[in-house]
Amino acid sequence: KTSAAHFVSLFEFESIYEGGSMSHRKFEHPRHGSLGFLPRKRAARHRGKVKSFPKDDPTKPCRLTAFLGYKAGMTHIVREVEKPGSKLHKKETCEAVTIIETPPMIVVGVVGYVKTPRGLRCLNTVWAQHLNEEVKRRFYKNWCKSKKKAFTKYSKKYETDEGKKDIQTQLEKMKKYCSVIRVLAHTQIRKMKGLKQKKAHLMEIQVNGGDVAKKVDYAYSFFEKQIPVDTVFQKDEMIDIIGVTKGKGYEGVVTRWGVTRLPRKTHRGLRKVACIGAWHPARVVWSRVSFCHH
Repeated sequence: KTSAAHFVSLFEFESIYEGGSMSHRKFEHPRHGSLGFLPRKRAARHRGKVKSFPKDDPTKPCRLTAFLGYKAGMTHIVREVEKPGSKLHKKETCEAVTIIETPPMIVVGVVGYVKTPRGLRCLNTVWAQHLNEEVKRRFYKNWCKSKKKAFTKYSKKYETDEGKKDIQTQLEKMKKYCSVIRVLAHTQIRKMKGLKQKKAHLMEIQVNGGDVAKKVDYAYSFFEKQIPVDTVFQKDEMIDIIGVTKGKGYEGVVTRWGVTRLPRKTHRGLRKVACIGAWHPARVVWSRVSFCHH
């Protein structure tokens, strides 16, 4: 004799077999979220950090591989989906999009890196002669109370023959010993009307393509010049975005990781994780889901 509960389970099995979906999960997927983003906590710095640049191809011409922008806001678009096999194929869908404002960046330096058994190590850095006030603020904690003399001695190198010779010597060392060349570029934050900040953001951008000598000459040719975003990225190009979220504050484990709620009669709370680890090893593993900032 089969009970009503068995009939329901058989019906659910048939609906799943025919291509239906489950109403909820009981045991599968103890969490929803990538462990690659752990630890989930407040970011140490507001600007995102490029962990790895695109792979270099010496056969292609020299080009820059990154750019800095500021989020202006969000809107939505209606587009036609081109995804064979999807239910939305050849249909229109409404999606949320982010608008990023990208004022031209200014190159103010070049850095050379040498490959060692312990990774990349900086050989030397060459700076431009003239630096804007907005990037000089980046090297001071309190710009108003400072003497504002950053790079004054370095800029005098370009005024003497001995100083120019020293700069050319450093560039020749880069061409001889370095394997990775990156430019130092900063944003023009003054052109952002909605921001009150006066201190520009400075970052290293890797130069890909060509041999090392061409990379050094390519980077040096951009000194004190503006780089628009269309010289780095092309239209309809797939790119990676790095950013820091505004944060959702203190969240519970169900909202933060999407684990299943416990049964109704559970003692001391439902929206929790019942078991956070084994008896032995007698410690909590790093991948255990928990409540905290989201």
